[in-house]
Amino acid sequence: MAIHPRELRKCLGHFTTGVTVITCRGDDEAPHGATVNAFTAVSLEPPLVLVSLDRRSKVCGLVDSRPFTVNVLEAAQKDLALHFAGRPNQDVAWAADDDCGSPRLDGTLAHISCVPWQHYDGGDHVLYLGEVQEFRIYDGRPLLFHTGKFHHLGGNHDPLLWDDSADGPGGISWFSSVGF
Repeated sequence: MAIHPRELRKCLGHFTTGVTVITCRGDDEAPHGATVNAFTAVSLEPPLVLVSLDRRSKVCGLVDSRPFTVNVLEAAQKDLALHFAGRPNQDVAWAADDDCGSPRLDGTLAHISCVPWQHYDGGDHVLYLGEVQEFRIYDGRPLLFHTGKFHHLGGNHDPLLWDDSADGPGGISWFSSVGF
């Protein structure tokens, strides 16, 4: 069976993800960023996260050798996601650099600052593992991406059964101690 890229993308789009912007400094020391929805936790010890970056993006070549920040976007930041997806549409509000020296966005739901750990060939993408050096969590609701469109959560939700399981965040003491 031949896999058609457009149809595969459509199928994969049925998996709802959060929206992040990966930021770092360029050779010119100016901040750069790329919108990414392929982001996940990898390991708690050592603390590692993974981002998948399109080889064609400017940021892809930059995070090999410099600190980067994963900025988790808040529900009202759709325009910011579009801005860093190649549709510049606004002035960007930058927060003070993190302790690693990586630029971060202001007003996000969370930020996770990393130093490069390892990278792997991912076809038309490169898979980057970052070792978490610092993170912060802020109040708000996440910006979500599903079937090629942005979405956000509605009102308050009751806790899910998963929250109290051994696999849920409450069942792992490291999550409790660092705020995940």
